[in-house]
Amino acid sequence: MAYKPSVGAQMSAPNVIPMADIMLVLLIIFMVVTPMLSKGLTVELAKVNNPSDMPDADKDDAVIVGISASGDVYLGSTKSDLTQISDQVKDRISNKLDKTVFVKSDGRAKYGDVVKVVDEIRSAGVDNVGLITDRAEQKGRTAPPPPPAG
Repeated sequence: MAYKPSVGAQMSAPNVIPMADIMLVLLIIFMVVTPMLSKGLTVELAKVNNPSDMPDADKDDAVIVGISASGDVYLGSTKSDLTQISDQVKDRISNKLDKTVFVKSDGRAKYGDVVKVVDEIRSAGVDNVGLITDRAEQKGRTAPPPPPAG
């Protein structure tokens, strides 16, 4: 007769407690990160050759006015009317020392719409207006070869 070791009873249900812990941690991470991802209106910015750096535009308390390609005006991520933008900007900058407002315009937006928005922002008592743009890619532009010696 051969020896047959006895094995304990097997568990037929999976242990889901560690999985639930991991899911709760992931849920908390997504809840914290998601509001940081959407900062105002998403537009295709105008491309420029020599942009200036504006690190203040990335701050959480930065006042950003967006203009879509269709001419809609947004203060942050909320759609606003052009006639009300002056009062809303005035309320947002009233308790700030740095009275800079950033305009984030779609590259396809009409120039007249952007000028109207900038005029409304200026009428709110804003000291500085920054225009947020993208750097244009320099394709095919390389330094010319040095002149031949001789």
